Amino acid sequence: MKFRPLHDQVLVIRLESEEKTAGGIIIPDTAKEKPLEGKLVAVGPGKMDREGKRIPLEVKAGDRVLFGRYGGTEIKIDGVEHLMMRADDILGILES
Repeated sequence: MKFRPLHDQVLVIRLESEEKTAGGIIIPDTAKEKPLEGKLVAVGPGKMDREGKRIPLEVKAGDRVLFGRYGGTEIKIDGVEHLMMRADDILGILES
């Protein structure tokens, strides 16, 4: 299924968190926190300013980003969990 966000919305898929701590302790699934890092799958065209001009987003599909713990709405697309959020909820882009 194709999905295209509107305005300043972005579609994020969470990246999996580590299964072990730095000391080698394995973390069970029940104790894991949801990761705050994800990959942008789709990005809206941007929001409109007061004059009707579109302001493009600073992020693009494929970027790895950090976002707030409670940001976004969880949705399923083709059986895969995604987060739908505003671009303002993104804290930053991870560059390698």
